[in-house]
This record gives sequence, structure tokens and C-alpha cells, in this order.
Amino acid sequence: MSRSPTPARRPPALLTLLLLATGASPLQAQAARPDRFDGVRGAIHRLLDSASAPSLAVAVAKDGRILWEEAFGWQDREKQVPATVNTMYSLASISKPITATGLMVLVERGKVDLDHPTNDYLGLGKLSGLAGDAPGATVRRVLSHTAGLPLHYQFFYANGGYGAPTMDETIARYGILVFKPGEVYQYSNLGFGIIDHIISRVSGQSYPDFMRTEVFLPLGLTHTSVDVGPGLESFAAQRYDGQQRPIPFYVFDHNGASAVYSSTHDLVRFGMFHLKDHLKDQRAILKDETLDAMHAPVPPADYGLGWGINKNDNGYLRVAHSGGMPGVATLLWLYPTQNLALVMLVNASVRPEPVAAELAAVMLPGYGDSLKARRARATAALDPQAFQPGPELLGEWSGTVRTWRDTLPITLSIRSDGDVHVQLGRQLKALLSEVTFRDGRLVGRFAGRIPTDDASRHAHSIQLDLRLVEGALKGMASAQTAAEPLVYYSLASYAELRKKP
Repeated sequence: MSRSPTPARRPPALLTLLLLATGASPLQAQAARPDRFDGVRGAIHRLLDSASAPSLAVAVAKDGRILWEEAFGWQDREKQVPATVNTMYSLASISKPITATGLMVLVERGKVDLDHPTNDYLGLGKLSGLAGDAPGATVRRVLSHTAGLPLHYQFFYANGGYGAPTMDETIARYGILVFKPGEVYQYSNLGFGIIDHIISRVSGQSYPDFMRTEVFLPLGLTHTSVDVGPGLESFAAQRYDGQQRPIPFYVFDHNGASAVYSSTHDLVRFGMFHLKDHLKDQRAILKDETLDAMHAPVPPADYGLGWGINKNDNGYLRVAHSGGMPGVATLLWLYPTQNLALVMLVNASVRPEPVAAELAAVMLPGYGDSLKARRARATAALDPQAFQPGPELLGEWSGTVRTWRDTLPITLSIRSDGDVHVQLGRQLKALLSEVTFRDGRLVGRFAGRIPTDDASRHAHSIQLDLRLVEGALKGMASAQTAAEPLVYYSLASYAELRKKP
């Protein structure tokens, strides 16, 4: 079946008129087709065609000026609404540095202390110390994914028949420390749901209202909101699944991690603020030294306060975040030493990173040569070896999985041939698959079920992620749904096992 031509193939004059009609300035319209970006445009067309993705929007800013911003394809394919630089995309995890920016406003005002226990700012739902003491889970560690909180996500679809619990209930159930605070990096959406809860409790405003009045409006981000703000509905991009079907609208129990919508034009301006480009129509809501602190890694992670830190991205320091969830793929890359910001937003689960790397190669001297060399080394790399357990793992292990409702027995039989047999409660024994053991962490997946009310809503498998600590395996057993047709959740329970004599 033939596809309708996308707006990406409109002639330049018509594209300029379209940009003007949708709110872009004449300067932005004139800058829509600078020659040096033609190669990147071609890569964008190839990506959208090969993946049959609805749209991609891009923006580049350097030295305080937006050099290029352009949108390709459809904001809403069914309604034939073309994407523009003001189309608001669901950002997924780029919400994290935005939420962290809101929290740091309260830190500068003396309302929150980064090194105080997170529980000092919570209500009925408190963090539970299982693998470590809860006071060690400070606000700074929650912001840097080093507090010991588990992997966690929950999506609540408009047609799902059930909604999100209160934040107190989510924290009481899943705010568990599965690793000792400060010892490991464990990415946790729940942590940033806790941050948005702190913002609301401390400020006395709802999280969406605080972010609008204290972050978005002062920075001149008029097409940015938590979820889709009132009056902005016509700008929101529809999210699409892997077969290009519209995905029902969904929300989370971790808004601060995932719920922000923004346009490429707004998001690149947010990046410019973090690069300390003091634009005339932006208020300096944070001091420059606060921005520096947000961009500094918190040991033991290469992650700052809401930002991922790459000290050598083909020869350059990169402060960045990406986002991915059903119908969403996004990235925001900052190169502070070059005063450069790159944005790419897609309303489907299609990775834009390879195209963004080509864009970085246009802007950064030597980046392209280094990128080619790295890609060649990656192509020549050997396949990962099969799991071969050492003596520290071999043998029979027994322990418990502590859900928010029950405690279940669990056993592991780790054999010399690499097979790992698992039994949870009275369920059938299963073989652990996709097994790895790196940096003292044993990770694998098995067929089983976590018998809590929320985990039982959908078919799932169980992922084990256990850290070998002082002769014990401690970590999490997570009920995880498959990626298709829709992702629903990863819900963690605390697991601890010891080797039998």
C-alpha cells in the first residue's frame, strides 16, 4: 500500500510557509535549510523511511544561537497534522534533568538539602532499608541513581481500566533499597517520581504547577508542560507503536522521570540555559555554579544530578540525557566546552542516536574520524562469551523474595556448565536465561510470576539482578511485562540468598 508523501518532502518554499504558519520566526524559516546539514537531512529521511516512523524533529544551538531547527513527517498521521518545531513530543527520561532543575530551585532557596535523607521530605510513604540503611538514601543519591532504589516503571493506559495509585502507596510498596546506598549505580524511574513528590510537598504546589511557574515560564518554554497542559492539546504529538498504530494515552507513577512534553525549539533553549547562555528572554532561575554541580558525576556513577556524563564522546565531554518508552525516542546532548546543544525527538520507538552522531560530526572537529574508528572496533569485537560461573557462584543457594505483600522462598542451583535453575515458592522450576555476571552482579530472566495484585494484572517474566556481597546475593526480582503489544511495568521485590554449606 502506498504511503502519503510526508511534509519532509515538501519544496523549500512551501516548508518555509509551513514553518511561518505554525509559529516559527522568519529567521527560523530562513535557517531551515543551511547546506552543511543536508547530509544529516538525508540520514533523517533514511531513518524515517526504514523504520516507517511518523516524524522526527531536530534542533542545533551553538554559542547562544539556534543554527538549525526543522521537523520531518507527521505529528499525527491519522489527522494529517504535520510536525513542526513547536510540536510537543513526549520526552520520556529527558524529564529527569528538567525535574532535577526544578528541585535545584528549591535547593538554592534553602528548602531542600541534597545531603539530607530523602525520608526527611516524604509523608506516609517512606523508603525502606532492606539491603542498606534508609538514612543513607540522600536526595543527592536519589538524583544520581546511587541511592540503592530498584529498576521501576509503570504505565497506566487510558483504556486500561485502572489508574495509578497514590505516590505514598507506590513509595510504600516499591521504595525499597535493593542495594546499599552509595555503592552502585542503579537507574530508577521511581527515584525521580520521588523527586517530583518532594517538589510538591516542599513547595506547596502540584508538581505540574511548580514546574510551569518556576521553570518553564521563566525560561520562556511556552510549548513545554507536564503531560499535555491545558490549551496545548493541538501541539501534542501522537505516540505510535512498532507497527505504526496510535498508542492510547498513558501516564505513570513516576511523573518526574517521564511525564514532560516539550518541543524541539523549547528543549534546545533549555539546553542553552544549562550551557549558561544567558538569553535575554530567560530568567536565570539557577546560579552558574549550581549548573556546574548538576553536571558533575556523583561517585560511583558517571551520572550527575539528573544528567548522564560522558567524559570522552569521541574526544569531547558530553552532558546528556536520552529517553525511550512506548512510542517515544528522544535525546538532548550538550557539549559544554564547545557551547553546543543537539536535540532530536521522535514519536515512535526508533533510535535517533546514529543520526545525532552524524550531526555531532558536522559540528565538532575530529568527531567524525573518531566515530568511524570506534564503529570499526565495535564491528570487529568478539561476541560475548557464554556464562561460566566461578567457584564463588557454583552451588546451591536459598533465600527469600520479599514482595510488598508476602515473603516467598527462592532457590538457585548454579552448575558448572553455566545452567542456572530457579524455583520461586511452589512454582515450577525454571531455567535462568540471558545470564551474565559482571562487576559482581548476576543478572538473568526466568519464567515465573510475582503473585501481588498489581504484578498479576498482566503476563510477565521475572528478572533477577543480584549483587554478590560478603558471600550473599542481594538485589531484586522484578516482574516485567514484554515489550509488545504494550509495555506495562517492571515491579521489583527484594531478593536475598545465601549459599548452602
